[in-house]
Amino acid sequence: MTDRLRIALAQINPHEGALDRNADRIRAARAEAAAQGADLLVTPEFSIAGYPPEDLVLKPAFVEACMQRIEALAAETADGGPGIVVGGPWRDGDRLHNALFLLEGGRIQARRAKHELPNYGVFDDKRVFIAGPAPGPVAFRGVRLGLMICEDWWFPAVSETLVESGAEMLISINGSPFEAEKQDTRVQLAVSRVVETGLPFVFLNQVCGQDELVFEGASFVLNADRSLAVQMPMFAEQVLVTEWTRGPQGWSCAPHAVAPAMPRMEQIYRAMMLGLRDYVDKNRFPGVVLGLSGGIDSALSAAVAADALGPDRVRAVMMPSPYTSTESLEDAADCARLLGIRYESVAIAPAMEAFAAMLAPAFGNRPPDITEENLQSRIRGVTLMAMSNKFGDMLLTTGNKSEMSTGYATLYGDMCGGYSVLKDVWKMTVFALCRWRNENFPEGALGPRGLVMPERVITKPPSAELKPDQKDQDTLPPYEILDAILEGLVERELSVDALVAAGHDRATVLRVWRMLDRAEYKRRQAPPGVKITPRAFGRDRRYPLTNGFSALIA
Repeated sequence: MTDRLRIALAQINPHEGALDRNADRIRAARAEAAAQGADLLVTPEFSIAGYPPEDLVLKPAFVEACMQRIEALAAETADGGPGIVVGGPWRDGDRLHNALFLLEGGRIQARRAKHELPNYGVFDDKRVFIAGPAPGPVAFRGVRLGLMICEDWWFPAVSETLVESGAEMLISINGSPFEAEKQDTRVQLAVSRVVETGLPFVFLNQVCGQDELVFEGASFVLNADRSLAVQMPMFAEQVLVTEWTRGPQGWSCAPHAVAPAMPRMEQIYRAMMLGLRDYVDKNRFPGVVLGLSGGIDSALSAAVAADALGPDRVRAVMMPSPYTSTESLEDAADCARLLGIRYESVAIAPAMEAFAAMLAPAFGNRPPDITEENLQSRIRGVTLMAMSNKFGDMLLTTGNKSEMSTGYATLYGDMCGGYSVLKDVWKMTVFALCRWRNENFPEGALGPRGLVMPERVITKPPSAELKPDQKDQDTLPPYEILDAILEGLVERELSVDALVAAGHDRATVLRVWRMLDRAEYKRRQAPPGVKITPRAFGRDRRYPLTNGFSALIA
C-alpha cells in the first residue's frame, strides 16, 4: 500500500481514426509525465481512436487495429514507467464495448466497459456499443481506482457501485462536447457525485474539433471536501501531473494552478476557432476561401478563419453585383486589410446578363422576382466553388443560425461550402461576437491584434443586396424578436401559446414557426458547422422533411 500517487492528466487532441498518430501522442504524453515522476497517465475517452467513432467501430479491421496499438502501448509499460489508462473499443465475444484499459507492467492489467450509453442529442452510443456491467474498482500500485467513462458519472449508479466496492477515488475519462457555459453543469454534477460517495473526483476531457463537435478540455479535480484542486484550461492541450496523498480521511489532491473562468463570448469564439482549425488541418486543406460581402456574417467568419488558420491561409472574394452598395465594397476591402488576408473582386454582372439572356425564352414576359435574386446567390456559389476547385481551399460558408432557421439562405448559393463556423450562432450573438473580437485578442489566435472589422459593419442594417434598397427586415422580424422566438421554438420546443404568453405577437410567432418548418429541407442539405448551443441543427435536432403537423394544433 502506498500513501502517495502522482497522476498525470493528459488533456490531448486525438485525430479520429489516425491510430498511429494517437498512439504516438499518448507516448509523448507518457514521456512528459515520466519526466515529472508520474505513476499513472490518464488519457481521454476513446483516446486511441478519437471520439465519437461512429460507424468506424462496426469495421472489424478498425477494432483490431485499435487493439494492436493498445497492446503495443501496454508492452512499453514493462519499462517500469507510468502506467496508462487508455480508451478504445473492446470486443468481448460478440459484444462490442466502449472501454478503458489499464496498462501496467508490460500488459493490459484491467478492462472496464462503459455502463451508461448516451443515446440523445449528438450521441448514439447504443447504436454501435453494448453496455457493460457496472464496474468495480481497479487495483493500481496499492490504490483502488474507481475508473469510469463519461456518461457513467452523469448518473449516480456507477459511482455508488464503485464506492460500495471499495474505490478510493473516482476518475472519469471523457469525450464531453462543448456547449456554451456547460462547464458549470459539469462541476455541479461532479459535486453531487462527491457528496454521494465521499470520494475525490477527476474529470478528464479531450480537447479537439471533430466534424460538428468541439471538445474544449476544461478538465478538473474536486477533493472530497468539494474544493477545486485542479482546473485545466479550455481549448488548450496540457499534460498536468497531480500529486495525491492518502490521509486519515482518504485521498486528496494537492492544489494546483486554477485556470481562470472564461467569459461566454470568448468560449464561443474559441470554440469556433478550434472547430475550424481541426476540420481544415485534419482534412488536409491548404486553407479556406469565402465570400466577403461587406456584411457582418462574412466579416466574423473571416476573422475566425484568420485567427484559426493564419491570414495567409484565408482567401476572401468580393463578388459585387449592380445592387452592391459603395459602403459594402469599402467595408469588405477594409475587413480584408485589417485582417491581412488575401482579397480579390470578381464582378458577377456578366454572369447575371448571360443567365438573363439564356432564360429569357423560357421565362417570357414574367416579371423579375425571387428567381433572379436566387440566381445572383447561385452565381456567387458557383464562383466560390470554382475558386475552391482551382486552388484547393475549402469553401467556408458564412450563414448564421437565425438564417438557417428561417430558410433565409439559398440552396446551391450562399449555402455552398464545406464547413460553417456560424451555423449554430444566433444573429444577435453574431453582433456580440464581433464587438467582443474588436475589443479582445483570443489566446492562441494567429490573426492580428486590435480592430478586425470597421464599426460600420456592425452597426449598418443587414442586407443581402439582391435588389435595390433591400434589408433583411423587409422579410424577417427584427433580429432581437426573431432570435427570442426561435430560441423558444428550437432550443426549448415551446408551443405558440407559450411564446404568446411570454409576450410575443401571435401572428409573428406563427409566421416564424412556418418559416422554421418549411426550411427543414434546406438544413438537411447544409454543410456541417460548429455546435455551440444545446440544440444544434443536424445531430441535435432532426425533423421529418414531409411533416403535416401544424403550429395551430401545437
